[in-house]
Amino acid sequence: MAPSSSSCNRVYDVFPSFSGEDVRVTFLSHFLKELDRKLIIAFKDSKIERSQSLDPVLKQAIRDSRIAVVVFSKNYASSSWCLNELLEIVKCKEDCGQMVIPVFYGLDPSHVRKQTGDFGKIFAETCKNRTEEVKIQWRRALTDVANILGYHSVTWGNEAKMIEKIANDVLGKLLLTTPNDSEEFVGIEDHIAAMIVLLQLESEEVRMVGIWGSSGIGKTTIARVLFNRLSRHFQGSVFIDRRFISKSMDIYRKGNPDDYSMKLHLQENFLSKILGKRHIKIDHLGAVAERLKNQKILIFIDDLDDQVVLDALAGQTHWFGPGSRIIVITKDKHLLRAHGIDLIYKVGLPSKDLALEMLCRFAFKKNSPPDDLMELVSEVAFHVGNLPLGLKVLGSFLRGRDKEDWVDMMPRLRNGLDGKIEKTLRLTYDGLDNRKDKAIFRHIACLFNGERVSEIKLLLANSNLDVNIGLKNLVDRSLVHVRGDIIEMHRLLQEMGKEIVRTQSNEPGEREFLTDSKDICYVLDNNTGTKNVLGIALDINEIDELHIHESAFKEMHNLLFLEIYSKVWDRKKEGRWHLSEGFDYLSPKLRLLRLDGYPMRCMPSKFCPENLVKLQMQNSSLEKLWDGAHSLTGLKDMDLWGSENLTEIPDLSMATNLKTLSLSECSSLVELPSSIQYLNKLETLNMAFCTNLETLPIGINLQSLFRLDLNSCSRLRTFPQISTNISELLLLGTSIEEFPSTLRLENLINLGMSLVKSGKLWERVQPLTPLMTLLSPSLKTLWLSDIPNLVELPSSFQNLNKLEDLSITNCVNLETFPTGINLESLEHLELRGCLRLRTFPNISTNISALDLTRTAIEEVPWWIENFTRLITLHMKECNNLHCVSLNISKLKRLMVVDCSDCKALTKASWNDSPLNMAPVPCEASSSLPNNHFPKVRLIFTNCFHLDQEALLHQQSVSFKSMEFSGEEVPSYFTHRSTETSLTNIPLLHTSPSKTFFRFRACVVVDTESFHTMDHSFVIQVCPRFVDRLGNHYDSADWTMYFVCIELGSHMFISDCRFPLSHLAEHSYDHVDIQFRFKVAYPHLKLKGCGLRLLEDSPSLDNQSCNPNIVPHICESNKSIGDHLDQEALLHQQSTSNSDNLGVYETEHNTVERRTSRKRTHPPVLYTYKRKKKQSG
Repeated sequence: MAPSSSSCNRVYDVFPSFSGEDVRVTFLSHFLKELDRKLIIAFKDSKIERSQSLDPVLKQAIRDSRIAVVVFSKNYASSSWCLNELLEIVKCKEDCGQMVIPVFYGLDPSHVRKQTGDFGKIFAETCKNRTEEVKIQWRRALTDVANILGYHSVTWGNEAKMIEKIANDVLGKLLLTTPNDSEEFVGIEDHIAAMIVLLQLESEEVRMVGIWGSSGIGKTTIARVLFNRLSRHFQGSVFIDRRFISKSMDIYRKGNPDDYSMKLHLQENFLSKILGKRHIKIDHLGAVAERLKNQKILIFIDDLDDQVVLDALAGQTHWFGPGSRIIVITKDKHLLRAHGIDLIYKVGLPSKDLALEMLCRFAFKKNSPPDDLMELVSEVAFHVGNLPLGLKVLGSFLRGRDKEDWVDMMPRLRNGLDGKIEKTLRLTYDGLDNRKDKAIFRHIACLFNGERVSEIKLLLANSNLDVNIGLKNLVDRSLVHVRGDIIEMHRLLQEMGKEIVRTQSNEPGEREFLTDSKDICYVLDNNTGTKNVLGIALDINEIDELHIHESAFKEMHNLLFLEIYSKVWDRKKEGRWHLSEGFDYLSPKLRLLRLDGYPMRCMPSKFCPENLVKLQMQNSSLEKLWDGAHSLTGLKDMDLWGSENLTEIPDLSMATNLKTLSLSECSSLVELPSSIQYLNKLETLNMAFCTNLETLPIGINLQSLFRLDLNSCSRLRTFPQISTNISELLLLGTSIEEFPSTLRLENLINLGMSLVKSGKLWERVQPLTPLMTLLSPSLKTLWLSDIPNLVELPSSFQNLNKLEDLSITNCVNLETFPTGINLESLEHLELRGCLRLRTFPNISTNISALDLTRTAIEEVPWWIENFTRLITLHMKECNNLHCVSLNISKLKRLMVVDCSDCKALTKASWNDSPLNMAPVPCEASSSLPNNHFPKVRLIFTNCFHLDQEALLHQQSVSFKSMEFSGEEVPSYFTHRSTETSLTNIPLLHTSPSKTFFRFRACVVVDTESFHTMDHSFVIQVCPRFVDRLGNHYDSADWTMYFVCIELGSHMFISDCRFPLSHLAEHSYDHVDIQFRFKVAYPHLKLKGCGLRLLEDSPSLDNQSCNPNIVPHICESNKSIGDHLDQEALLHQQSTSNSDNLGVYETEHNTVERRTSRKRTHPPVLYTYKRKKKQSG
């Protein structure tokens, strides 16, 4: 077997061996730059003097490199240093599989191979006075490396292309030779190699690729390995797993598959994850495209089963920058097809030999079984059906067992499987040595899949199940996985666990766990529960109504876990479950009690909570929990969020281990009990929106408390002494009048403050001065709102060097900002509603989001060009603002400029630089690469004094979208219509070098009938190119995203571009354009549309280059609907390789044309153009 390249330590990706005098400042410098661009790490020897035998540092660098690129040039052989490098490279190639790529720069490879020609003469000179042994070693090394297939510069007419090809070759080899990061998954390298071919990573186009196969076949494992290898070669990368999707889908309702809020929430979580920023908030569904349009992004979406999720996270390829790759992993092939993903890799079952080896890896930690177990291992693999999940689970189960165990297991395996994977998985459960491990498995399958390990351990403590050991055993047997602190069980295994419980009895009330809604309703309505029931979990969204019998729980003496919950609370669904007045039989053994929407005013009088670990009763009708004090030493978490009628909290003096207390939105609560002072282990106290809360206990100085949320406690006037350990303090919307003089906040990280009223605290001119002295220099977030007497910030403000987010809103008398300071960590600055602020803030050049809405600023200063990280600039309702002039060429990250409702704004200019595009010469401007696509959104609605025509005529400006108020399409647009389409727009002949057809589109939309003020919508621009014979070509649609923030008539403008590569074979002489809404909005009316060509080609008479040549319009009665599309699809699936690891889906799109000339097209792997149609 050849040595593995992973057997040697690797520090560098590439070691270049070369003759400095020949190539250092030419070929090598460009090659290293290309490697850097692709994030490939190359060894650089600029600090090593080449004057003696091979330097030890250099020798070690060769050994630490995965690939050696040897650049043979004229004088390479003149250096004994180079030749000794070559010897070491050959040694590493032989000893540990190092790959070698030779480059013959200006040389005939045969001259190197045979040491002839000028190269041979120079080599002979170097060999003088050398021993015969050294000469032989050099010759063999030269011959060996020169015999490897490499690159010959003479055969390349373009050196830049050769360098790019070599770099791509290096990248491809690196991806295929990464040290094995999934050793037990035999054959995974073949899967990775197939995916690398499919992804075409050297291409700058954005690609969506599907990984498709059945459950348990290894899709996720392949995806994770691929992600780990690829991620460092992209600007941003994210692996979206099932847990992320489930968490984000909590607000999703099946009855509304296009739920706008759910999609918005998905995009917020997605952007937060990929950008590494917490709590990103967006207001429209075009935000992903706005944020990521110019970034090279790698996205993996695992275990996808919902089209809506894919639409929300990766709706279109143009949302992402050039070279981006989106990989979707699913068992639903139709889902991929429906999204237009035609590049699909099907993961097949491994061959018999690979399955056998995989089973042995799990069972014996080697590639083959002991001789005496060969037949048994083969039979096990056969009965598992070669499914990787089954091989993994069974192999883990059999690990360390002797032959007798294997023999004893075979009869059950033979008789019970019936070819079904579920029974294979059941066998692994039956083989658990300990009944306690089996019990833990059933608990997780029915109740705790996806929960925190720490919480599961607490809930199962004192259960005599030996949870720590049991969980470890389940992990070792591959029955569960732990990611971070989250327990994960494969869905097949979870369903198997639930099925095991269902088979315990035909009578649901005799089973230990109830999870099926019909079974639960039957048991609770008919009082058939027994002492066997340990846990009940009911999602009330799965039922219409539930009446619980007053004695429903009477016989459930051993009930430990009771959950009647709703993942998404809907006020319309209140009252779905009902309790009889005599309800009074809850088990005193309960450890988990979750009763969302609890309909009674108090817990039953006989309720005994002494064993509770977690109590959650959100959105309940409770007025109080219970009377008196109970021993609650086991209680860790109490959550009564949204219980609006709750007026008192019970005595908690004996809840000495309570860590979290959530009373948010308990709006009838006036005070907390004094017993809270005994909660010395309390870490989080959340009382946000307790609008009637007036006081807090004086003795609330809890040493463990690190988060206190009192937001919107509007009647709270006094503030107690709190722990110096507090790190997050939220006081927005309170009426606090003063702080204790002894208050210390040296550990504070997040602080939010505002007042409902102008209390005594803010009567001083500089009310923040004493407070600022208490703040920690580690403060990261500071929110100040509605402080009318705040005129200026204290000088101590400059000490907050770690501040990242500063929000000062509605401080109507704030006039000035500190000068001469630079808060180097500050990223987000919001000064919304500071009506007297006239000076433009200059406290950090690292700001990415700047909101100056409703300020008195008159102009944007020139030095804003220093804000090179600026992404969004909001200056809405700045009524003194009269001019906006931005040097966009320096603000390369800018994506949004919002100057809506600026009544005095008359001029907007961009310093004659293309908006967020590099300057491009006229002859090249129509073939811009994708990374030059416009991305800036300009908003000027209700700016009635702004000269719109002047702004539109700034020819060098290209933008993603521009929005105005207006009733009609401006005269700037040479083609206008009051319909939804424009027809017979003549086309000029374009140069073959032009790759884009470009135009500026305008639509006028009436939103008067909108029911809501904030509404986003999508318009698709659909061009059809037509020739004189009636042949036509439907280009892929261009999508325009817009957001209406108020009612009225709005004008939306966007620069559109379409590739011309498919138009070369026909002489199309005009184009028809249709505008249509992607989703039907019955209250949205398109009043008109317009278009102006932005063709960057000279006319037939060789006139000077004009970026806006507009040909004469020739109206026609022919509409876009007069043409009939004919599309023939030929589906051809390639045969799999001998190992049946996976297949490429091969589909070929054939097209019929009503022309005299017939064309034939060879099949193309993975291409299927759904949206591009041709017919004649």
